[in-house]
Amino acid sequence: MTNTLLVCGFTATALLMTGSIAVAQTAAAPSAKTNSTNTANIDQEIKLLRKDVRAGKAKTMMSALNLNADQAAQFTPIYQAFQADLSKLNDLREANIREYAQNYDSMTDSKADELVNQAISYYKKRTDLIANYYDKIRTKLGTGTAARFVQVESLLDNIIDLRLQSNLPLITTPTSG
Repeated sequence: MTNTLLVCGFTATALLMTGSIAVAQTAAAPSAKTNSTNTANIDQEIKLLRKDVRAGKAKTMMSALNLNADQAAQFTPIYQAFQADLSKLNDLREANIREYAQNYDSMTDSKADELVNQAISYYKKRTDLIANYYDKIRTKLGTGTAARFVQVESLLDNIIDLRLQSNLPLITTPTSG
């Protein structure tokens, strides 16, 4: 089991390296002028990379849970619903990162405060979402499977968070306003 998680973790990291770099490049050069074609290309690339990350996470999750056929049949629709809800939540995170990038060069105290509070809200909502699905999985498949779901999801979220955050430039000292 431990080896499976390590291999899966490395796989997820490899998937995320490409995806987070695309998001970070958007944020790292906030003053660069892009035309609508470049923006559309970046948007499409991010969309595809997020889809790939979701697929990689699903594969990792199923491998780590090591479910039999009956368990997998019960788990899969719950996990698909979780992924759909998480994707909507991650739309908010992506929007917050884009807003950070747009305001990076002219960051004010009030904008920094707004962005930080949006990020905190995202993390709270993500934790609530995982707790909600923990209960759903526990009801269908028992505490052990539900606990493993939380462990694997947390591991993968931590990898994603680290990759995204390590590629975003630190905030400069905001101006008052």
